[in-house]
Amino acid sequence: MITILGATGATGGALLRRLVDIDVPCRAISRHPDTLRATLGAGTPVEVVGADAVDPRALRTAFAGSTQLFLAMANSPRQVELEINAVDAAAACGVRHVVKLSAPAAEPNSPVAVSRGHWRVESHLRRTGVVGTVLRPYAFMQKLLLNAPAIAEGVLIGALRDVPCNYIDVRDIADVALETLLRPDLAGSTYALTGPQAFRQPELAHRFTQLTGRPVRYIDLSPEEFHAHLVRTAHMPDWLASHVVEIQQLAIARPEAPNGTVEAVLGRPARTLDAFLREHLDVFATAP
Repeated sequence: MITILGATGATGGALLRRLVDIDVPCRAISRHPDTLRATLGAGTPVEVVGADAVDPRALRTAFAGSTQLFLAMANSPRQVELEINAVDAAAACGVRHVVKLSAPAAEPNSPVAVSRGHWRVESHLRRTGVVGTVLRPYAFMQKLLLNAPAIAEGVLIGALRDVPCNYIDVRDIADVALETLLRPDLAGSTYALTGPQAFRQPELAHRFTQLTGRPVRYIDLSPEEFHAHLVRTAHMPDWLASHVVEIQQLAIARPEAPNGTVEAVLGRPARTLDAFLREHLDVFATAP
């Protein structure tokens, strides 16, 4: 039994759909199981179990009978604590393999606080003796959809200067996760996952101009200005705005070069950013 903790997230949800498509028995854990069942629809062959990661006992009950766990929890100030709860519960239940969604630069001295947290969870997972597979993807293409209102006003805002940023489709991350769950020869490794091309923000703004038929320009802010913008305009909590700024500053400190990991694992090229943007033309072209 493959269990997903984080099935309502972008990557966990994509993995869940892939498992359903190929008729692999799976279980989805959610704090709001009735909502998830309604989202999946009647007749979907997914075992939905209610549990909260703050409750280790509930997690052990939810994981009972599982052989593998996909762990992808949302960023939060308590993420490390909650993911360690999940790892410990999985080990206690006899789960043999955990696939953890991590982040770039997951190192003890990483300049990104969230990445330091992921490193702590990765290290804890290794100490349990459970086979651990770690996925370290770069920026999600799907996050660009959050920029649709600003793009409708003709601007793309960031603090990336003129450095390349790599974007990967969460469906590719899910497909790699699926392969590591189904193929024992892929388990136990760490995979840095990228899209096929890195883009400077002015290049991305130009693509939005071509896509929407409206002029879109990139506005580069200082890290402090960008943080204030995210808190004031996007209504992000301070910790999340700091994370977004740190991730962009990481791209400046460590230039992001595409790799061939997705194609090596899947036997096909990673999805392109241009294809993703065309797929979501209605969102970018008609945003209020």
